[in-house]
Amino acid sequence: MSDIKTINADEAYQMVKENKCNLIDIRELNELEITGKVEGANHIPMGNLEVLLDPNSDVYKNGQIDKDKEVVLFCAGGIRSEMSVKSLTEKGFKNISHIDGGFGSISNSGFKIV
Repeated sequence: MSDIKTINADEAYQMVKENKCNLIDIRELNELEITGKVEGANHIPMGNLEVLLDPNSDVYKNGQIDKDKEVVLFCAGGIRSEMSVKSLTEKGFKNISHIDGGFGSISNSGFKIV
């Protein structure tokens, strides 16, 4: 079984401030419309992750994701992002983690919600 790298919202905030990660919101669009979104986060719904996180995808080619930085996923509460990290790691993805507590913990940290 794969190890799932989990970080907290404050660690993720520091990584974003230092430009050391790709922050990806995997919630569905309707969730973002209800609660707002994290400023500067990329939005890739969970169902599209495998395709769009492929290094040959347009997401990488157009510079939206930097392949040299850690990919940090989050969802509403942390369960979907944890499952996604596990699945992607098992498929060979590296340098990927998720935020414990998801958007709930992010909204109580230094991140700006827009």
